[in-house]
Amino acid sequence: MEEESVAESRLPYKIGRVVLDTSLFVNPDVRKYFGDTPTEALEGFLFLAAQIPIMEFYMPPSIFKELLHFIDMKRISGDLLVILHQKPPSKYEMSCPAFLLYELIEDIRERINKGLRVAEAAVRRVGKKSEREIIQELRKKYREALREGIIDSKEDVDLILLARELDALLVTADHGVIKWAEKLGIKWLFPEKFREYLLSSIKKAKGQFASHQS
Repeated sequence: MEEESVAESRLPYKIGRVVLDTSLFVNPDVRKYFGDTPTEALEGFLFLAAQIPIMEFYMPPSIFKELLHFIDMKRISGDLLVILHQKPPSKYEMSCPAFLLYELIEDIRERINKGLRVAEAAVRRVGKKSEREIIQELRKKYREALREGIIDSKEDVDLILLARELDALLVTADHGVIKWAEKLGIKWLFPEKFREYLLSSIKKAKGQFASHQS
C-alpha cells in the first residue's frame, strides 16, 4: 500500500476506492438499476466504471467466487479483471478495536435468547395450527432472530476488513454488514444509489481532466 500511495501522489487527482458486494449484481431489487439479470447488471456497471479513471473498484476473492455462480462469463468482456480488482484483506496485518468482540458476543447472546423465545412460542401453537404451518413460521422467525442484522459469514468479514484497510466506500445491501461497518467508521452506500454515484463520478472525472489539460 505504501508503494501505491507514492504512485498516487504523482497523479493530478486523488484516487477513490470502492469495495463491492455481490448483492449489487444478484439482488433483484438492487441490480435493476444496472440490468435485468446478474450478467447484464455487471455489464452495466463495467460500462460506467470504465469511464472513471479517478476510481478503483475492489472485491474480495471470496465474494468474486460467489458472483461467478450467477453470471455468464462468456458475455463479460476482459475489462472485468482490469476494472474490478480482486484483493483479499490483509488479515494478519490489521487490528480491530477490542470493543467489537464484546459487542459481537453480546449480540450473539441476545439472538440466542430470541431464538429460544421463538421456539417456545412455536411449541405453544402445537394443536392450534398444522405441523406444516408451525414449521414454516418457526423457520422464518428463527432466521429473523438469529441471522438478520449480523455478520454471519467469512465473506461478510472480508468485505468489512477490505473496506477498512483501503479506507474505501463499501457498497452493499446487507444490513448486517452495514451495521458493523458503521461501528468501524467505514463509509458505505446503498446499492440503489450506486448508479447515481457513478454518473456523478464520471462528470467529476471529466471536469478534473479538463482543468488539468487547460
